[in-house]
Amino acid sequence: MSRYRVCLCFTIKFRIVEAEPPQDVKDAFKKYAKDGEHMTAEELQQFLVAVQGEAGASVAEAVGMVEKVLQERHHNTKTVRHTLTLEDFQHYLFSADLNPPIRDKVHHDMEAPLSHYFIFTGHNSYLTGNQLSSDSSDVPIIKAVKNGVRVVELDLWPNSDKSAVEVRHGGTLTTPVELTKCLQSIKDNAFTENQYPVIITLEDHLTPPLQKKVAQVITATFQEMLFRPDECEGLKEFPSPEDLKKRIIISTKPPQQFTADNEDKSNNNSNKGKRWRLGAPPLPFTLPKFFKCGSGASKKGPRKNYSSDQEDEAKIDEDDDHSSECSQDNEDNDASDPGSMQSKALEYKHLISIHAEKPKGELKDALKVELDKVKRISFSEGKLKRAALSHAMEVVRFTQNNVLRIFPKGTRFNSSNYNPLTGWMHGAQMVAFNMQGHGKYLWWMQGLFRSNGGCGYVKKPKILMQGDKVFDPKAEFVGEKTILKVKVYMGDGWRLDFKRTHFDSYSPPDFYARVGIAGVPADKTKMYETKEKNDNWTPVWNEEFTFELTVPELALLRVEVHDRDEIEKDDFAGQTCLLVSELKKGIRAVPLYNKKGDKYNSVKVYMGDGWRSDFKRTHFDCYSPPDFYARVGIVGVPADKKMYATEEKNNNWTPVWDKEFTFELIVPELALLRVEVRDHDDIDKDDFAGQTCLLVSELKQGIRAVPLYNKKGDKYNSVKLLMRFDFV
Repeated sequence: MSRYRVCLCFTIKFRIVEAEPPQDVKDAFKKYAKDGEHMTAEELQQFLVAVQGEAGASVAEAVGMVEKVLQERHHNTKTVRHTLTLEDFQHYLFSADLNPPIRDKVHHDMEAPLSHYFIFTGHNSYLTGNQLSSDSSDVPIIKAVKNGVRVVELDLWPNSDKSAVEVRHGGTLTTPVELTKCLQSIKDNAFTENQYPVIITLEDHLTPPLQKKVAQVITATFQEMLFRPDECEGLKEFPSPEDLKKRIIISTKPPQQFTADNEDKSNNNSNKGKRWRLGAPPLPFTLPKFFKCGSGASKKGPRKNYSSDQEDEAKIDEDDDHSSECSQDNEDNDASDPGSMQSKALEYKHLISIHAEKPKGELKDALKVELDKVKRISFSEGKLKRAALSHAMEVVRFTQNNVLRIFPKGTRFNSSNYNPLTGWMHGAQMVAFNMQGHGKYLWWMQGLFRSNGGCGYVKKPKILMQGDKVFDPKAEFVGEKTILKVKVYMGDGWRLDFKRTHFDSYSPPDFYARVGIAGVPADKTKMYETKEKNDNWTPVWNEEFTFELTVPELALLRVEVHDRDEIEKDDFAGQTCLLVSELKKGIRAVPLYNKKGDKYNSVKVYMGDGWRSDFKRTHFDCYSPPDFYARVGIVGVPADKKMYATEEKNNNWTPVWDKEFTFELIVPELALLRVEVRDHDDIDKDDFAGQTCLLVSELKQGIRAVPLYNKKGDKYNSVKLLMRFDFV
C-alpha cells in the first residue's frame, strides 16, 4: 500500500471596508460647503472658527490647509482646483498633523518662577531596566531628554579604587556608566527638541576630593551653559524657564564645610566625626534679583552619605558604613587639611543652583515656608500619602514657592510607577518616574507633558497658586461643574502599523475603545467602553460620553483601544492621554501610542482613522475585520471618575460609532480624559487597539483628530479617532 503526504495550502485575503465619513462630518460639510460638493478655503475658515473653535484662523491659513490636503491626497504639487470634496474634508479632519487634538506649540506663560510649573522628571534616569540588576547607560538619558524630560537624576559613587566617579544604583547589581559619558550625552541632546532648561539632580555619595572632580568635569562639559548663582547662599526666588533657556541647572544638597571644632581630629588617620558646613565666597557673575546674599554658615550636623531617596525609607547611624566609606576615602596629605577640604567643598557648592534639603523633624516643620529663601525637598510616594492625609493644604502652600520632588518607593524593583495625580493635586513640581517602565500611570505622565508643546514644563493651574485661599485637595467640591462631552467616531491605521495576524490569526480584529478621566478623586472615572466592532480594521463606533469635572485643569482624558479576545486577554491596540484643558474644540484626529509611549505611525481615532495602516489584516482576527468599540472616561478626583463604552462596530476597519458622552467634572483641572479602543472577541479577551489620555483643561473644543498609542505609550503611525469636544 502506498502512502501519500498531502499538504493543503491556502491564503486569507481580508477585504478592507472603507468607512463613510461620520454623520457629523457630512452635516458640517453640507452646512459650510455652499454648493454641497466643494468647500472653498473661505468656507473652511468659517468652519474652523464656528465648529473647531479656532477664533484666530485666517483665510490664508485655510488656503494653506487646502493645498496640503490636495497634495497629500492627490500627490500633485499643483492642482487645478483649490477646493475640498467631502473625502478631502474628511482627510483633513483625520490628519493629526493638520487637525491635532491639542496645540503643538509652547503657549503657556513661561516667565513665572520654576515653582509654578509641573516639570517632566525622571527617576534613576540612567537605568535601562529594573532597579536591581539592569545596566546603567546614557541611552535612556538621551531618549528621555529628547522626549521632553527636563529633570535627569544621576547617582554618583566612587569607582572601585575610589579614584574617580561613576554613575550607578548603589547597593545593587546594576552595572556602572561613566559620569563624563552621561554629562556629554545630556549636553549633546538636551536642547535638540526644545530649549527649556534641563535640571540635573545629583544623588551624591562622594568625598570632598571627588566632589571637586565632579565640579571640574561638570564645569568643563557645560561651560557657559551652566547656570550658577553668585556670592549667595541660595535662591530668593526661582528664575523662570524663559530666563533659563538652554541652561543646565544643578540641584543637590550643598556639601558641608570643615569646622574648627573638629580641627584637633584632623591629624588622626581616620576622618570620622568631621563636620562640613557651607561657605559662600563670591563668583564672577550675578543674577541679583533671584538671590539672597549673606555670609552666615549653616549649623548642620555631621554629613550622612546616602541618597535622599533612601532618607525616608531608612534611618542611618552617624557611623554607618556609608559614612566610614566616605570619610576614609582619602589618605593623601591635603585630605586632612581643613583649608584644602573647604576649598574642594566650595568648588562643588558653587555649581548648585537649586538647594536640596533633607526634611527633618515634624512634617509641619519640613513644610514651613521661608520668605527669604526657596529650596527643594524630596518625599517618597509613601511620605507624600501620609502628608496628604494630615497636612494637605500645607503641602500645597509650600509648593507655591518651593519645589517638592516625589520619588518611587524603594520596593519598586521592577521600575513600576505610582499615581502621579496625588503629587500634582498637591502642587508637587517634580513627580519622578521610571521612564523605562510602562503602564497607565506612565501614560498619564506622558499625557500631561504632551501639553504646552511637549516642552517638559506645564504651568500649574491657578487653583494651586492661590495665596489667599489655598486649595484643599481633600475638600468636597461645591460649585458648578464643567461638562466635557467626548464623542468617539471611528478609528484607523492599525492595518498600516501592524501585521495582519497581530491581533488574530484568522480574522480581522474586534476593536473597542475605552475612554475615561484621570484627575482629582472627584473627577476620576472608570473607563467607559464603546461597543466592539467585529472583524473590522477601521471601526466606526459613533458613541458619545459625558464627564462632569470639578477640576478640569488637572483632568486627563484617557483613551485606549483594545481588540476583544474571548479566550485570552484582550489585545492592546493603542492609547493616549491628553490634558483636558489643552483639548481643542471640534472634531479632531487623535494619534495613539504604544505601551511605552512611542507614537504609532498611523493609528489614531476620530475624536478617528488608522488601524488599517498600522496593523496587519490578521492582527485582530484572521478571518474577518475587527469589531471595534471605544471606551471613554475620566480619571481625576474620585467624584469625577467615570468610564463609558460605545457599541462595537462589527467587521469594520473604520468604525463609525457616533456616540456622545457627557461628564460633569468637579475638579476639571485635575481630570484626564481616557480613551481606549478594543476589538471585541467572543472567545478570547478583547484585543487592545489603542489608547490615549488627555488633560481635560488642555482639550481644544470642536471636532478633532485624536491619535492613539499602544500599551507602552508609543504613538501609532496612523490610528486615530475623530472626536468632538464641547464644554458646557
